[in-house]
This record gives sequence, C-alpha cells and structure tokens, in this order.
Amino acid sequence: ILSGEMMLRYLGWTEAADLVVKGLEKAVADKQVTYDLHRQMEGATLVSCSGFGEAIVARM
Repeated sequence: ILSGEMMLRYLGWTEAADLVVKGLEKAVADKQVTYDLHRQMEGATLVSCSGFGEAIVARM
C-alpha cells in the first residue's frame, strides 16, 4: 500500500497519495488491522487483506 503511495508521489499525484496515507492512518488508529499488526495491538479487530483495503478506502 505504501509502495503505491510512493508511486503516486513520484507521478506528482500528491493529493491522491495524501488520501492513501490518511486512510491508512485512520484504519490503524481505529484498530482495523491485518494479522501482522493485530498480534501487536491490544483490542484490535482482525480483518483480511481485502478488508483492510476496504477500511482504508472508507477512511479516505
């Protein structure tokens, strides 16, 4: 996801890149995360990779 964000910045699409970062930060802050983060966060909700992507998009 962050590789895609870096590509958007490289292309000059900074507004789109900022939206990706915003959605990602909010999803993690809301504790909607995949297994790798879930096992390190108390009270987090485990979601699939596609569910995490949907959580990010919903928070953009």
